[in-house]
Amino acid sequence: MLNEGMDAPNFSLRCTNGNFHNLSEFLGKKVVLYFYPKDETSNCTTEACGFRDDYKEIRNKNTVIIGISPDPLISHIGFKQRHNLPFMLLSDSEFKAAKKYEILKSFLGFKKKVMRATFLIDERGKIIKIFSDVNVSSHSKEILNLL
Repeated sequence: MLNEGMDAPNFSLRCTNGNFHNLSEFLGKKVVLYFYPKDETSNCTTEACGFRDDYKEIRNKNTVIIGISPDPLISHIGFKQRHNLPFMLLSDSEFKAAKKYEILKSFLGFKKKVMRATFLIDERGKIIKIFSDVNVSSHSKEILNLL
């Protein structure tokens, strides 16, 4: 069970820029690691656009934003372009990160769904805060207030 104060699990996932990224490459910065179910759905778009709108302020606090969903890269690329998202979107189509962060749920014993959750990670790679009940309209402001 993941708890605040624990080391954030590392992962390696492909980004919209085509490169693989690991969480460990961001040591020395805070990380807003947010998981969302699906590109282009209303709640996911609202949440992503909130992070977009607060991006400069968040970045100015030595913090990077990383969005992760199981959608394929082609979907992420379109989502990023349509909504002018300035942060990384990583594809977790095999649910590797979702399993490590314990936010993968099974329905009817076989259908898998990523639950919406955010992990605020400090410069040493420790989980500062876990958000499992997210208000997508105000979530980026909530994060900004904690930074």
